[in-house]
Amino acid sequence: MKIKLTALAATCCAAAVQAQMAVAPLACQTIAESTARLACYDNWAQQQSAIPTAVVTPTPAQTPNPVIAPVIELTNTGRAAIQPSEIMRFWDLEKASARDTFQLRGYRPVSLSVVGASQVNTLPSSPTNGSPASAVAYSPSEMKINLSVRTKLASGLLHRADQPLSDSIWFGYSQQSYWQLFNGTISRPFRSTDHEPELIYVFGHNRPLPGGFTYRMSGAGIVHQSNGQSLPLSRSWNRVYVMAAADKITSQGNHFTLQVKGWQRLPESAGKDDNPDISNFVGRAEFAGRWSFDSGSGADLRTHTLGMTVRHSMRKEGRGSVRLEYLRSLGAANSGLRFHTQLFSGYGDSLIDYNRNRTVLSVGLSLVDW
Repeated sequence: MKIKLTALAATCCAAAVQAQMAVAPLACQTIAESTARLACYDNWAQQQSAIPTAVVTPTPAQTPNPVIAPVIELTNTGRAAIQPSEIMRFWDLEKASARDTFQLRGYRPVSLSVVGASQVNTLPSSPTNGSPASAVAYSPSEMKINLSVRTKLASGLLHRADQPLSDSIWFGYSQQSYWQLFNGTISRPFRSTDHEPELIYVFGHNRPLPGGFTYRMSGAGIVHQSNGQSLPLSRSWNRVYVMAAADKITSQGNHFTLQVKGWQRLPESAGKDDNPDISNFVGRAEFAGRWSFDSGSGADLRTHTLGMTVRHSMRKEGRGSVRLEYLRSLGAANSGLRFHTQLFSGYGDSLIDYNRNRTVLSVGLSLVDW
């Protein structure tokens, strides 16, 4: 009788431990703040390593009951609870998950797309440079190539050492080229290539906002953009900007990201200014919103992203642009390879087109989050 009671008590104890192990991760998932959620998982893991394992030696007359381990399926709700903020992850704003400095990282999507446009600028002009002597027979159908990388130069500049959040300085470089691949008549040239190096400072926050959003990041930067052309096709400008970003992660696994940015052009002398009116066309401020969500599960899991970016001149003329885009993961959801389609309408699709209103549809492949 004593042996049976001891075995029964051990079996009940093991069941209770297993029940506690199953419930604890679910409790951690309900914590919205990422640092506290990570600490919850760490505490739970330490508790499990300290729990002794009950060993029951059945008697010959005793038939042990099989113990079935609980199975927890990671649904979209579970993914939302354990996933970090996309803004925090992208800019290394949490010290616990930050990567080292001077690692080459993705910035904007690296993409190759087929492009069709409402028109093509065969005779570019600006108020100071005029226009070329003759038009070039460019085709509105072409290829677009985007390259973009960044690296973290330094971190932990202003945040205290005992704080979970961080700040950092980054260098980024982006390049966009339009290639007349389908235009054999003029020997398939590159119609334009824009170069955009920039220096960026970001500072992490974790402040609740209305509507379930969290204020994640403030930033500032200085950026140069030019097309490397000689006169009369030369275009360039320098800007300083400030930005702020917030996000929201729903219980269904949806990520909503909002970012606002405003900039001021740095002045140039009249004799060196290739495009004095560029701010009135391309804009002085930008609002960007993104919605990311998953579909399917397991090997069929796919990540989708819908985005919109609006630029405005902040003047009564109301010039600027709107860009809509959709990305869908190809292969594994975490591979970074995306089917990417984009619709742009307005001014500033490229520097050579800064004062030309165009509608451009591009479809292709992009590499993100690497």
